[in-house]
Amino acid sequence: MADAASGAPATEAQVFRKNRPFSAFERMVAWRYLRSRRKEAFISVIAGFSFIGIMLGVATLIIVMAVMNGFRTELISRILGINGHMIVQPIDSPLNDYAALADRFSAVPGVTMAIPLVEGQTLASGTAGAGTGALVRGVRADDLAKMKAVSDHIKEGDLVGFAAGSGVAIGARMAEQLGLSAGGQITLVAPEGDVTPLGVNPRVKTYTVSAIFEIGMSEYDASIIYMPLEEAQLYFNSEGIVQSIELFVSNPDAVDQLRQPLEAAAGRQIFITDWRQRNRTFFSALEVERNVMFMILTLIVLVAALNIISGLIMLVKDKGSDIAILRTMGATSGAIMRIFFMTGAAIGTVGTFAGVLLGVVVCLNVESIRQFFSWISGTTLFNPELYFLSQLPADMNAGETVSVVVMALALSFLATIFPAWRASKLDPVQALRYE
Repeated sequence: MADAASGAPATEAQVFRKNRPFSAFERMVAWRYLRSRRKEAFISVIAGFSFIGIMLGVATLIIVMAVMNGFRTELISRILGINGHMIVQPIDSPLNDYAALADRFSAVPGVTMAIPLVEGQTLASGTAGAGTGALVRGVRADDLAKMKAVSDHIKEGDLVGFAAGSGVAIGARMAEQLGLSAGGQITLVAPEGDVTPLGVNPRVKTYTVSAIFEIGMSEYDASIIYMPLEEAQLYFNSEGIVQSIELFVSNPDAVDQLRQPLEAAAGRQIFITDWRQRNRTFFSALEVERNVMFMILTLIVLVAALNIISGLIMLVKDKGSDIAILRTMGATSGAIMRIFFMTGAAIGTVGTFAGVLLGVVVCLNVESIRQFFSWISGTTLFNPELYFLSQLPADMNAGETVSVVVMALALSFLATIFPAWRASKLDPVQALRYE
């Protein structure tokens, strides 16, 4: 190769100086160092473990964060699907004008439904004699039909008997525990019953199970009984009044903007609480757990990045003679540093994107994988009675996935800097001593 200025043949040093950073020559040498020979097998094993570690770390982070996001999303949708976004309770006098008040609340822009509600704790028992605690919620038949989380998930029976005021709707897990089916008889025992000369006797009454629903959240499916409002008022000695009015809104995140219009529509003193206040501890705990899991699982990627450091340091020692030859031929210290940097960064980059691919595949099939391992082990993984949900959800967030990728690449690149810098600082004589 001739020098353009003088026409004389270019020296090897001039050729190296003319190579741009990350040139084809540097990439070729870096790729050559990634390929193993028999005497370099141990170094290749370390590189392989680094690759596997980063891939599994990234995949684990993506899967865990997606599952935790899925849990949060599903729990919010289940909780807000059956409970009102805002709860209105009286301050000055009982809610005996609940029907007119509910109509006024429904007319407020942003409110989709207002449900007068009577609630009370009872002991429920079936025909087999088994018993369980239950929360009875008295609602109007039209309101229950509008609650899609219940009316669209009727597993057995229908709401005809409920609308007629002669039946109740219970959850699927409660029906299973009590051995009940649609048309069966459920007995409810309320501690606040009839007043007699001998004291207060618990109120015992038997109802026909007209419908069995399955919301998908085990806590609700095992504990909630829906009863016609008028019957619930009689059962709990609350004739003509309700305890609260539940409001469902179109935008649950904008409940603060509705407080003033609702207070104006009420025309009386009311106390309003929203879903965030009622579930603050629960969702705060989920958020803390999510952040802690992210930090803990990041250590997996960090350990894999440390393996890159050890592997590259051993590679630098093994390639001492090669470094000496390259430096003698005119390779700059920057070129040597870039070669080893690309060698280590390639492991981190490929491992990161392989982990993303693995994480996405698992997230898309997480419920099938859960069922497969449940079948293999013969046990129920993520028991709904313990984890609230009947299925294992996964909700991947693009922002979180990108942050995981950036974090993994940053750790991988940082891990390569020291070994690459160390290689670049070796002069030919010192490099030959490594041999």
